[in-house]
Amino acid sequence: MNMELMDALHQIAEERGVPIEMLKEALEAALVSAYRKNYGGAQSIRIDLDSDDNVKVIAEKSIVDVVEDSAAEISLEEAREVDDAAEVGSVVAYEVTPSEFGRIAAQTAKQVIMQRVREAERDVIYEEYTRRIGEIVTGVVQRTENRHVLINLGKTDAVIPPSEQAPQDRYRHNERIKVYVMEAAKTPRGPQVKVSRTHPGLVKRLFEIEVPEIHDGIVEIKSVAREAGSRSKIAVVSRDVSVDAVGSCVGAKGSRVQMVVDELKGEKIDIVPWDPDISRFISSALSPAKVTFVRLNSDEESAIVVVPDDQLSLAIGKSGQNVRLAVKLTGWKIDIKSATDYKAIEAQEAQRHIEEMERLMDSITAEMHKESEATRAEEVEAEEIPVSELKPEELDEALSAAAHLEEESQDTEQDNLITMADISSVITFDDLAMDINAHSLGLIDDEERADTGKGKRKKKSGRSEEEKMLGKPRTKKRSRKAMVEEDEEDLYL
Repeated sequence: MNMELMDALHQIAEERGVPIEMLKEALEAALVSAYRKNYGGAQSIRIDLDSDDNVKVIAEKSIVDVVEDSAAEISLEEAREVDDAAEVGSVVAYEVTPSEFGRIAAQTAKQVIMQRVREAERDVIYEEYTRRIGEIVTGVVQRTENRHVLINLGKTDAVIPPSEQAPQDRYRHNERIKVYVMEAAKTPRGPQVKVSRTHPGLVKRLFEIEVPEIHDGIVEIKSVAREAGSRSKIAVVSRDVSVDAVGSCVGAKGSRVQMVVDELKGEKIDIVPWDPDISRFISSALSPAKVTFVRLNSDEESAIVVVPDDQLSLAIGKSGQNVRLAVKLTGWKIDIKSATDYKAIEAQEAQRHIEEMERLMDSITAEMHKESEATRAEEVEAEEIPVSELKPEELDEALSAAAHLEEESQDTEQDNLITMADISSVITFDDLAMDINAHSLGLIDDEERADTGKGKRKKKSGRSEEEKMLGKPRTKKRSRKAMVEEDEEDLYL
């Protein structure tokens, strides 16, 4: 019987994919429970399934001199009936299989094995699909319940929630479709697998299936951006300079990418080259629009993209779809500007910069003015310090400075006097001629000339002595030059 039982366990393990050790452990635990339920006893027992005969129940008891608990202890005399080498303190094992235990064992084995097989199958399925999260599996559409689509994956069923269903998909009964495994969870009714038709990973895995270069690792898909049912963008790069990444994904006459498009029910796919330079990568991500230049802000991971005026609508896309996909693909915030709008923005920024510079200069000027006023106030305070409050060294410095200034002023006055004396000693030719004429007319005395040596002239009165005595009026004072001219004229006559 035991051999037949073991053969049945092996057969069930192979058919259900359950480890044989798991079934044996479950059967042994069930038989121990059945024995205690039907025959009682709290002794330590175990089930022997490895013997060639029927299933055996083995009890284990401790050997003692005086038995206090018959369920767990045995005397030395009784132990030696089973094992002649038994000693006090050791454990003896002996068979206690009941005569009708075979029928009980068969019924218990059937129930336990079926239950344990179901539990083992659930555990195996859960572990299998836990490992396959992020992969593609193929299933058959079974039915739709409350907008949830049930897919038969063979060993278990999967569900597509409404949020993971693509708008263009039409789920027909018994139709085979590829789905992306998102998660696996344990429930009272067994493992539940959640799959998706909108996840960006579905596009990536489909290209891995269709493009051998991606499967072999020559071409790598760096990032995927998708709006399910409408459009997707993927960025690819080649690890081999001789292999074109974009061309490998497109295939001959677009055969490879067309297979992916057909699986996604006509969804458009853009394949762009990935570039470590984020400016070029953003430009590629916005294809088919042509980009003039990109201005980056690395701190905020944002970029301003300038495009020609006629390319603005193409760069933004329908309802902003193109720029949204580019943002998802690159991971950067993107702001699209036309060339005209960007020039206006630059002009505003320049004006704002000028205003900021003016404000900065005003503030600097104000600070300098404050510092100047403070310095001037300190100087005034220093000038107004009484002499009595000055320190000895400060007083000496002040007296030295005053003495130096006085010496400089005296030197300046002396220089001025010397200069005036030199100027007064200079006699021009015209003055000499006038002095000669005045001497000839007797206007200058010889004694005065000798005394002065500089040809001093007599002061000529405006009236003669006779005129003064007769009381004639005083004539009008004439200039020196006029007087000399009149005297010369009289001399000539």
